[in-house]
Amino acid sequence: MRRIIYWSVGAAALSGVALAAVIAWPVGSAPAPIELEGNVDRGAYLARASGCIACHSNFEAGGAPLAGGAPLETDFGTFYPSNLTPDPEHGIGDWTAESFAKAVRQGIGPDGEPYFPAFPYPFYAEFSDQDIADLWAAFQTVAPVAEPAPYHDVSFPFDQRWGLKLWRAAFFYEPKSEPVPDRSDAWNRGRELVRGAAHCGACHTPRNLAGGRDLGAVFAGNAELPGGSKAPSIRAEDLEQNGWTVSSLAYALQSGLTPSGDAFGGSMAEVVREGTRFLSPQDREAMAIYLFDAEVGGADDIVTEEGESAERKTRID
Repeated sequence: MRRIIYWSVGAAALSGVALAAVIAWPVGSAPAPIELEGNVDRGAYLARASGCIACHSNFEAGGAPLAGGAPLETDFGTFYPSNLTPDPEHGIGDWTAESFAKAVRQGIGPDGEPYFPAFPYPFYAEFSDQDIADLWAAFQTVAPVAEPAPYHDVSFPFDQRWGLKLWRAAFFYEPKSEPVPDRSDAWNRGRELVRGAAHCGACHTPRNLAGGRDLGAVFAGNAELPGGSKAPSIRAEDLEQNGWTVSSLAYALQSGLTPSGDAFGGSMAEVVREGTRFLSPQDREAMAIYLFDAEVGGADDIVTEEGESAERKTRID
């Protein structure tokens, strides 16, 4: 009996030490100084492409741009996108460009705590210093709003930030959005947007029980989005079977209208209204070109070019 007690006490002590180690485990790395001059117009364009305005603005409730978004209801709890205006107390007004870079590319706040993955920071991991400088410059032009976003309503144990360190170790993959040799400029631009800024895989790829993307079902659709929404498959074969072409998909990203004459609803309507309709015709077409010839069936954003699918003849009309 005494031996059992000793073993129990020892196991509890080891568990406590392991927990303390995880809590103390630092994540992320210090970004290099961001010394480039930002371009406000390019930053505003990138913010639209990245969904910043769509997610962090609750226009339906009368909220100001970037002052905090509508609640995201998930199986883990309800998340509230933060205030990204330059208010020093409730927004990002007291941040530096470097802390902004760490938040965007690594998903870690100025206090060193990791963000919940409701924020799709993995898709922004390859943003360049110039991208960060441009976004930072654009956000400085937004009117500050001295109102805090609501606190996340997340129950135990999902409210424990230290647990996100384990989540990151298992599911944080940097995107592979850099140019691929021997591909067209349009295809590569579409790849950069789809796998990076526009983070299409965040919604159109199913998730596992831990909330990580199912890397064996890239772009295959997700029937369990926040708020009960659904995202259909955007794999080329499914797009074709449903009557889509490159032209109609590019037009839908501008208008929100499908080939059947129906309109997007739910979160995709918001994506178009606050994001993709502001993109250039060339960028919308590039996204469509890429989706009709994308790498799928592998490890989503970490798919290797050796595993790339055979080239498909793209249907233009």
